Amino acid sequence: MITVMLVDDHELVRAGISRLLSDVNGIEVIAEVSSGEEAVKIAKEKHPQVVLMDVKMRGIGGIEATRKMVRHDPDIKIIALTSYGAEPFPTKLLQAGASGYLTKGAVLDEMVMAIRTVHSGKRYLGPDIAQQLALKTFPDSDKSMFDQLSERELQVMIMITGGESVQEISEKLCVSPKTINSYRYRIYEKLGVGSDVELTLLAMRHGILDQEKT
Repeated sequence: MITVMLVDDHELVRAGISRLLSDVNGIEVIAEVSSGEEAVKIAKEKHPQVVLMDVKMRGIGGIEATRKMVRHDPDIKIIALTSYGAEPFPTKLLQAGASGYLTKGAVLDEMVMAIRTVHSGKRYLGPDIAQQLALKTFPDSDKSMFDQLSERELQVMIMITGGESVQEISEKLCVSPKTINSYRYRIYEKLGVGSDVELTLLAMRHGILDQEKT
C-alpha cells in the first residue's frame, strides 16, 4: 500500500483528489493539510511515502516545504500538483527535491501513474512539463525573467504578492524584517519594479499569481 498526503490550500481540491484516489487499489490517503508548515509537521508524524504538494500557498509555500521535508526524510517522494506549469516553478521544485511535477489538468490515470512511478524510485514529469524543461537546454529557448531569482527570493516574492506583510513573512521564515526587506529590494532590482503593486501586476501578467487569490 502506498501512503499519500495531500497538501493544498483549497479544501474542495483536497476532498476531490482524496475521493478519486480512494477508489484506486494500492493507494491510501492518510493525511490532508492546507499549508506548507502543516505538511512539514504532519509528515514527521505520519511518514507518508508520497506527497502531492501544491506550489503556492500562504506561509512558506510548497517549495520551502518540499526542501524541509526532503532534508528531514530523503526517502519521501514529493510530486508537485499545481495549476502553475510555467517556469520557474518546475525547476525550483525539482531543485528543492521533488520527484515529480504535474499540473492540475492531469487526469486520474496520470496522477496514479505519477504516484506509482515516484514510489518506485523514478522521476515523473507531466508531458507538458517535460517538454518545457527539455527546451530550456537549448541556448535560444525563451527563459522566464523569474529564473534569475534565487529560491528564497522567489519564495518571498510569492508571499509578498499573496498579500503577506513584511512582519508576517519574517515570522514565518524565522528571519528579521530587515532581511526580508533586503530580499524584497533585491527582487525589485532584478525584475525592474519599484513597489509591491508593480511586483504583483508583473506576477499576474506572467501567470505567476493566480488572480482569483489577489
